[in-house]
Amino acid sequence: MQRSRGKCYRVFSGALVLLFNYKVFMTFTKQQFKQFYDKVGSEIGWDFSKVKYISEGVEWDFYDEVIKKSKKTDILLDIGTGGGEKILEIAKNFKSITAIDNSQVMIETANKNLSKSGLNNVNFTLMDADNISFPDNTFNIISCRHSVFNPFEVYRLLLKNWLFLTQQVGEADKNNIKDFFGRGQSFCVKDWTKMKEYVSDLKKAGFAKVDTYEYDATEFYKKPEDLIFLLKNTPIIPDFGRKDWDFEKLDDFIKDNISSEGIRTNSKRYMIIAEK
Repeated sequence: MQRSRGKCYRVFSGALVLLFNYKVFMTFTKQQFKQFYDKVGSEIGWDFSKVKYISEGVEWDFYDEVIKKSKKTDILLDIGTGGGEKILEIAKNFKSITAIDNSQVMIETANKNLSKSGLNNVNFTLMDADNISFPDNTFNIISCRHSVFNPFEVYRLLLKNWLFLTQQVGEADKNNIKDFFGRGQSFCVKDWTKMKEYVSDLKKAGFAKVDTYEYDATEFYKKPEDLIFLLKNTPIIPDFGRKDWDFEKLDDFIKDNISSEGIRTNSKRYMIIAEK
């Protein structure tokens, strides 16, 4: 497959279809992603609050949705909690929260944030999403934002008639940036591919009802440094900034996508709510 701005091509050679998707162009192996994730964890946790941008068309705030589906007597499990910033913001809405991550660095950052918060109903624990060491039917609510999860583990841990909520990044997120650079996270992958896989797996795990929601919002980043911070601390463009030409390319992108509101791109998100 060849790539030009805004298009994906398949190259046919007899019966052979050469489809070079994002896995071939440039992406992270599992080990590379863990190294990247640990690096971000040691530097900023998963806190992007200093990045200045405005959004148009966002249809929900994920953790607001979690709160709406919960009661103050509920016990919450958060999978892939990162630096714990979001969990600490909503902790007062729950009896207790257990938040897990498979990165030691992230958990260390989360516990530092916890010590500053004065909260006593949150526990950050190093744990892998495929092997969560709690008994069956432990949690009222399970949440997972922008992280991997195991549908069968989630089903096992959740109390009957209660909910699992996850928000994930759609394949077409930051599409104009990835088109311009010719590489990126989920580059050339059909939109909603992963969402459909998750829905299928959740149903196989035993969930009685699985609903999906999605939005494609427009984002305007106020300054180039806001966009640079985002790209250097997320896997949108793998290894962004390691080569000088990345910044030259970014300068051209900004010239093509700037307006009085800021530097334009998009935010593609989907949410799944599954009832046991």
